[in-house]
Amino acid sequence: MERLAKLRNKLQEKELDAVLVLGSANRRYLSGFTGSAGTLVISQDAAVLITDFRYTEQAAVQAPEFQVRQYEDYLSTVREVLEQHGCRRVGFESDIVTYDQYTKWREKLDEIEWVPVPGLVEELRMIKSEEEIACIEQAAAIGDEAWAELLPRMRPGVTERELALELEFLLRRKGAEALAFDIILAGGPNGALPHAVPSHRPLQEGDLVVMDFGAKVNGYCSDMTRTVVIGKACQRTRTLYNIVLDAQLAAVAALKAGKTGKEVDAVARRIIADAGYGENFGHGLGHSVGLAIHEDPRLAPKGETVLQPGMVVTVEPGIYIPGFGGVRIEDLAVVTEDGCRILTRSTKEMLELGV
Repeated sequence: MERLAKLRNKLQEKELDAVLVLGSANRRYLSGFTGSAGTLVISQDAAVLITDFRYTEQAAVQAPEFQVRQYEDYLSTVREVLEQHGCRRVGFESDIVTYDQYTKWREKLDEIEWVPVPGLVEELRMIKSEEEIACIEQAAAIGDEAWAELLPRMRPGVTERELALELEFLLRRKGAEALAFDIILAGGPNGALPHAVPSHRPLQEGDLVVMDFGAKVNGYCSDMTRTVVIGKACQRTRTLYNIVLDAQLAAVAALKAGKTGKEVDAVARRIIADAGYGENFGHGLGHSVGLAIHEDPRLAPKGETVLQPGMVVTVEPGIYIPGFGGVRIEDLAVVTEDGCRILTRSTKEMLELGV
C-alpha cells in the first residue's frame, strides 16, 4: 500500500522503530478502518490494528492490509505487539494523544522510548490522490445541488433553524453520508458571527444571510459558503458584497503551486484592507479539506507551506460588521501547476431573493 510505504520512509528518516496512530482521520487514511476505537501500530515489517470486540469483524473487512488484534487489556496488547516486532523507539501523535494517555504509557510501558511526532501522517494527507479528489468533488456537487433547492424556500418569516434543518435534509437526500460540519446559517446581525449557530430568529426583508456548509462522501468533506440577500439589497450591502467578491476572485486567480499560503492570503486581505475593512476580516483566507474539514496547509497570514499540485483548499474571505451582518464567499479549489480548478459550481453573483 503506497500510503504505508510513504509512512515507513518517514519512520526511517526519524529513526523510529514504529509509530502508534490513534487519530480517527489518520487511522482511516492509513487503514480504511472507520470505527470509533482503534490503534494502528506500524513498523517496517508490521501493520497491526488493535481494537475491541465491537469492531474486530469490521476491521478485518475494512483494513485487509492490517493484522487485527482484539484486546482485553489495551496496554498489555500494545506491549505484546511492540515486543513481537522488536520496537523500542516509538513515535506517537503528540497533538492527539492526551496527557493522561501519555503518562499512563510512560508508567506502564517504561521500556519504550516515546517520541512525539505531531503531524507525521497529516503531512502525507496534504496532497490528495485522484480518488480522494473525486470524493471531494462529488461532495461539492451535492452541496451545490442542495443549495440551489434551498433558495426558493428562503423568505421573510422562516427561521434560521428551519432552513438549516431543511438544508441538512437536502444534503442527505442527495447522497451525503453525513454533514462535513454543523451548518452555519445566519441572517442579519447574526451573520457578523463567522461561526454563528442557527437560531430561532426569522429572516427579515433586507437581511444578508450567510450559509456555510458541506457534505461527506466516503469520509471526504466539501465546504462552501454563499451569502444572499432577502429582498432588495441596500447600497451598503452591495458595497460589502462587491468588496468580498473582488477579494475572493483575486485570491482564486492568485492560487497556484509554488506560492505559500500567506502569499495567497495577502492578495485578498489587501483588497479588503484597502477598502477600509481590514479589521473586519479576522480569520484566515482558507484551509485544506479532506477527511477532516480543517486540514493543513492553511491560507493565512502565517501560512508558510508551499502549495503543491493536488492540495485541496478553500478560498473564503469575509467582512463582518457587528449589528449589521456579514458577507463570506467560499469556493473549494484543487491546486494545479499553473493555477487551480474550482470544485464549487454555484453562482457567486449577489442574489436578491424574492425580488
